[in-house]
Amino acid sequence: MAPLGSVALLLVSLCLSSCAPLGPTKLGRDELDYSRALGEAQKREMLLNIVRIRYADPPTFLDTTQVIAGYQLQRNASGGLYAYPGNGGIGSYLFGSGSIQTQESPTFTYQPVTGEQYAENIIRPIAPVVLLPLSLGGLPIDMLLRLTAQSIAGLSNVRALSSGEMNGGSIKFYLLLRDLRALQMAGALSVRLSTDQAHAQPQGSKSANSGKASPQEHVYLVLSRTSDRGLNVLQNAVRQMLHLPPNETEAELVYGPYPIKVGQIAVLTRSMLGVLSQLAYQMDVPQADIDSNRTLPTIDPVGIETRPDVAIHYGKHPPKDSYAAVEYHDWWFWIENNDFRSKLAFTMVQVLAALAATSHTPGAIITIPAG
Repeated sequence: MAPLGSVALLLVSLCLSSCAPLGPTKLGRDELDYSRALGEAQKREMLLNIVRIRYADPPTFLDTTQVIAGYQLQRNASGGLYAYPGNGGIGSYLFGSGSIQTQESPTFTYQPVTGEQYAENIIRPIAPVVLLPLSLGGLPIDMLLRLTAQSIAGLSNVRALSSGEMNGGSIKFYLLLRDLRALQMAGALSVRLSTDQAHAQPQGSKSANSGKASPQEHVYLVLSRTSDRGLNVLQNAVRQMLHLPPNETEAELVYGPYPIKVGQIAVLTRSMLGVLSQLAYQMDVPQADIDSNRTLPTIDPVGIETRPDVAIHYGKHPPKDSYAAVEYHDWWFWIENNDFRSKLAFTMVQVLAALAATSHTPGAIITIPAG
């Protein structure tokens, strides 16, 4: 009876285990796997759009709105007892069988960015009050402004489609960014945010906030007081380039080519399309494509700059270890994995794209059955 009892217990265990849920065992792994996969897809999409802009193809963006990871687990077991007469009496033996089948069927939902959402997310300039706080987290202020500012206090950054040796850029623009970065690293420069109450909305407005004052945000560049003579020299140079009064310690940054009043810093910011176009015309492309007029020549660095913001290389085959790589018209374009500066700038561009998105459409929703 011992063998019979053991097999019976085994069959009961199989039947009970068939009722165990599969979801909880997949949740921890799938959450990280899908998050990683979405991140890699977004990097490739951004890089591909940069390449497309360089070749005068329109950029396209897809929002992943939903990911559903569905699983099916089927288990079955069967068994029985066979008895037959024999010379020594009744003989018997047990038999059984079982099977397990697992099926995974993920579903992805994408939504193209079009219409008003496209205009707001891609074409609309990014406000200074959105950009400058990024430097509070330690991101290099020179890299941030080089990517997003077309001009600061009348000093111009290079333009993607401009002509001439300087490509519309001013050497003083890069000298200003260099000094701002030096002050940031020394703790002698920071950014301050302020929220004021604007005028109340007109009576009778259909807005839900009718009759209430709506908050208005302001961002200020702060030159911290210091006893270091070298830092004071840098601060004075920054004040001069920004047309600020002597010994001014704080100035508001406002959008536009010119300040509204004395003591403000006018910053003409770019849209995401402008940021991506700038990167597109800094990247390396085959000389044959330039000679055949498939694309324009690459923008050369200006003044003290010696390299592009994001170094994008090309070749017939991508390296084995790349940060991001995409194929376009029989060529591969990639960012080196050992190029930290390019990776940081590229990550900053992705953060800017998320900040520029003003649509209230929810982000990706991942559904993983847990029962």
